[in-house]
Amino acid sequence: MRHTPAVTRFIIEEFLPDIGEADLDPDYDLVKGGVIDSLGLLKTVAWLEDRFELPADEIDLAPDTFRSVQAISAFIERSQGHRPGSDASRTV
Repeated sequence: MRHTPAVTRFIIEEFLPDIGEADLDPDYDLVKGGVIDSLGLLKTVAWLEDRFELPADEIDLAPDTFRSVQAISAFIERSQGHRPGSDASRTV
């Protein structure tokens, strides 16, 4: 998934600064592992709004959406695919 590197960088920088990007498995359960809690969810939603121009009311707050880097990346791709001008992503 094309957004996996950006999501991985965000998760590492915000929640896991002591590990390297290569050490975070894209399928690691961020919710069960305690990486993303309720405050982390809010921070992640704000990042998705800013980085990928996803309106907060379009962000699915179900835990499965934030379960892993892979799940977040898939959500971004699904959301952008349903919007006009879906090339609004800014991959870095």
